[in-house]
Amino acid sequence: MCAVPSPMPRADRAGCFELAHEGTLFLDEIANLPWTQQGKLLRALENREIQRVGSSRVRRVDVRVIAATNADIAAAVAKREFREDLLYRLNTVQIHLPPLRERTEDIAELAAGFLAREAAHYGKSVDNFSDAAMQALVRHRWPGNVRELHHAVERAVLVAPGGVVAEADLGLSRAEGEANLEAMTLAQAECVLVGKAMKRHGDNVTRAARDLGISRAALYRKIERCGL
Repeated sequence: MCAVPSPMPRADRAGCFELAHEGTLFLDEIANLPWTQQGKLLRALENREIQRVGSSRVRRVDVRVIAATNADIAAAVAKREFREDLLYRLNTVQIHLPPLRERTEDIAELAAGFLAREAAHYGKSVDNFSDAAMQALVRHRWPGNVRELHHAVERAVLVAPGGVVAEADLGLSRAEGEANLEAMTLAQAECVLVGKAMKRHGDNVTRAARDLGISRAALYRKIERCGL
């Protein structure tokens, strides 16, 4: 993070690039950067030069930049919401981190870390999750990814009456819709989708098969295998 320690004239304020000189600058949610600012960032990356606001002096900077986003950056480029040349400049090495729902094995460790941190922050003696609470954490789809997990654990620390977080303390909705496909085997997920298609089309095999993109014979075999 970049912060100005004390009030100073604008021309004397060091910005994030200058503060990160010979170090690393992390730019979070880069896709949200306004179009006009994207051009300025591109020039700073290309020329390795910056100017403080209100100053005419050019300063050289040597900064390693790491950028992150939850957005579909390719779609943003296609919609002209993000500059393609800036994406090419930033995208020297790309690391794709799967959403939390695809790596449920990380949830327990992340939750434990957040629990210890927030318990210490709020001065509360909460140090564990009940079995039901942990199962709820693993079961949840986490559309907000790690941030949502962090906030859920923080809330639990604040409201938990004892030293163990209960499922109700997490405030997670049980209205997760239909069964969570990510937690199923391929065969189980296929049966759910077949059942939904048949229900949607009033058990009309021809229409359900067309909707699923398979033949009637293939659908009959799946219906028999799934016991529908």
